[in-house]
Amino acid sequence: MTRFAFLALGALLIGVAILELRSGDLDGVASAGDGALRGTVRMIDADTLDLGDARVRLHGVDAPERDQICLDESGVPWDCGAWATTEAQARWDGQAAVCEVRDTDRYGRSVARCVVEGVDLGAVLVAEGMAVAYRDYSLDYVPQEDLARAGQMGLWRGEFQRPADYRRDPDSRITDIEVLSARTGCEIKGNISGSGRIYHMPGGTSYDRTEIDETEGERWFCSEDEALAAGWRRAAR
Repeated sequence: MTRFAFLALGALLIGVAILELRSGDLDGVASAGDGALRGTVRMIDADTLDLGDARVRLHGVDAPERDQICLDESGVPWDCGAWATTEAQARWDGQAAVCEVRDTDRYGRSVARCVVEGVDLGAVLVAEGMAVAYRDYSLDYVPQEDLARAGQMGLWRGEFQRPADYRRDPDSRITDIEVLSARTGCEIKGNISGSGRIYHMPGGTSYDRTEIDETEGERWFCSEDEALAAGWRRAAR
């Protein structure tokens, strides 16, 4: 089956799932447990949101961290974590949600299945490749993950670390990004210092001793034009 056919099938299945969710009784979801939460959504990242003063972690899904880097279908690094967060915010910020609480995590957050206008946020996130099924805790969204993988949706259009693996070994992140960047030709180092945002070219005086920390907003560039367009300036030497 071609990728186009997979995408068409995916769109059809997502549409059917949404119709089924919307046909349900939203009040029934809200009253399913005494711990149900209602409020206006403010997405923190793609799998975490605030409803008023309540912090909620979506049940059964795991989205890339905001600073996480993935590879696209051409092997070029892209900001998949920031993308997933921005997509979730654009869709659901300011919307009224009902969250059925399933558990409380070690950080004190409510773990819940949340719906907006009858649509399950977790199902949409996984089906469109903005998150993966969090199999360590639930298999609820495995069918949506299989659909997203088959259609090369979102994260699945290239290579990525599962978010849990990314969080589990923070010391390896920079090394992994360096290896990926070198492999794909994106070797220009965007460094942030007291002098501002400066990029270092391979062979430059400070290139070898400059380390890139993605968690601090530093990044790799594939070309000087890309670095300049992003507002960075070239190191003096």
